[in-house]
Amino acid sequence: MKNKAQYKEKNDLLPFYTIKAASSGDITALSEVLEHYEGYIIKLSTTKMYDKYGRIHYCVDETLRRRLETKLITKTLEFKI
Repeated sequence: MKNKAQYKEKNDLLPFYTIKAASSGDITALSEVLEHYEGYIIKLSTTKMYDKYGRIHYCVDETLRRRLETKLITKTLEFKI
C-alpha cells in the first residue's frame, strides 16, 4: 500500500480518510487540510501595496489569511459525509 506522501504527490488530492477524520474533529487531520490549502490561502490573501515612491510590493494580509483559515476549519467541521 502506498503511504500518504506518495498518494498526495500523485493525485494532489486529500485522501478520503483525512477528510473524514477532519470533519469529526481530529486535530492532526485538520492541520493536514490546512497544510494542503496553505498555498491557495496565501494566494487569496496576497495584496498589492505601494510604498512612498510608488513602487509595488506584494504582501500577505495576515488578518485575511487567518479569517480564511478559520472559515476553512469551520466548514470542514460542518461537513457531513
